[in-house]
Amino acid sequence: MPQNLEKLKNTVCHWIDKSYDKFTSLAKKIYEEPELGFEEVKAAQWLTEILEKYGYIIEMGIADLKTAFRATLPGSSNKPKIALICEYDALPEIGHGCGHNLIATASVWAGAALSQLDIELPGTILIFGTPGEETGGGKVILVDKHYFDDIDAAMMFHPSTENRILSSSLAIDALEVTFFGKTAHAAGAPHLGINALDAVIQTFNGINALRQHLKDDVRIHGIITDGGKAPNIVPDRAQARFYLRAKERSYLDEVVQKFKNICKGAAMMTGATFEIRKFENSNDNLISNKVIGNFFEKNLRTLGITDILPFHEGSGSTDMGNVSQIVPSIHPYLAIGSKKLRGHSREFADATISPEGLNTLKIAAKALAMTVLDLLYNPDQLKKAKMELDAKICSAK
Repeated sequence: MPQNLEKLKNTVCHWIDKSYDKFTSLAKKIYEEPELGFEEVKAAQWLTEILEKYGYIIEMGIADLKTAFRATLPGSSNKPKIALICEYDALPEIGHGCGHNLIATASVWAGAALSQLDIELPGTILIFGTPGEETGGGKVILVDKHYFDDIDAAMMFHPSTENRILSSSLAIDALEVTFFGKTAHAAGAPHLGINALDAVIQTFNGINALRQHLKDDVRIHGIITDGGKAPNIVPDRAQARFYLRAKERSYLDEVVQKFKNICKGAAMMTGATFEIRKFENSNDNLISNKVIGNFFEKNLRTLGITDILPFHEGSGSTDMGNVSQIVPSIHPYLAIGSKKLRGHSREFADATISPEGLNTLKIAAKALAMTVLDLLYNPDQLKKAKMELDAKICSAK
């Protein structure tokens, strides 16, 4: 450990202060040109261009995703490997109503600051560009293709209306069921038809009957995406999409099997046949790491952020959950505005480039960089973080 770790932290914080205009301009630029998931061509280019200027080795299009990237800053040793995570996809029509322009900029800003230290760091810093968080789950693909297998810690921050270091999220499966029947004249010969829409309706009825027998943390919500073509034609095709969520992946798997049984029963009752497919990648529940979170919280308090809320069981879902299942991770939330703000709204998007939003961005970049230094110079704590994760995974089985 260097004689003065705090001096290194002060150095990166001072550099972040000096580079405020450059990186807040990046956040504004991503805000002004929002791109949907897996189409974030401009954002990925801007982020990697900056990282390359600060000495990072860029790999573009990793995992066969054109807007995914890995940026590597080698140190004096290969391990430990600490990952900073970027998200940069926007929402349809709303733009950056989830603040991903700040998420990406904070990680890149922290990484750039760490590259400017006049010492060789004892480990490797990696910055992952992960597209399509809102619907496609880019991190799921990166995890499945083993990009996180040798990472020792991963972190990112998320804009919010409150400050919270530790939280969980729900595991989620996105399932589409399509029923197939047989057309007939709905008035003249209904007895010759097989009504695929009736099967969809029975599926909803079955789900509603199931709810009283599920744990309180389960959420099932769906829409009908195809209900037939005309009232006087017995529908030979009908389709619905559902999100199924639960606090833990193991229990969600049980719920999914119950859902499939309901679909099977609906098909049997109506005479239809059916197919089920995933229309988005599945997200696992987020496991927040206390060891890493304690470092992040201490650094936040050093930066003057003291109104920090305790652990909270979240009701949303994120593909960072998949990363957190194999790598000790944190996904802290920092406030960019009042509690009246609603996520996934134009007002929230505008708040990301407000003075308060940009100040939070700066604080997030500092806290991330400081926490990376804590982990690099305290490898024993990384071992404790891994032990904590292993224990949580074991207890969930």
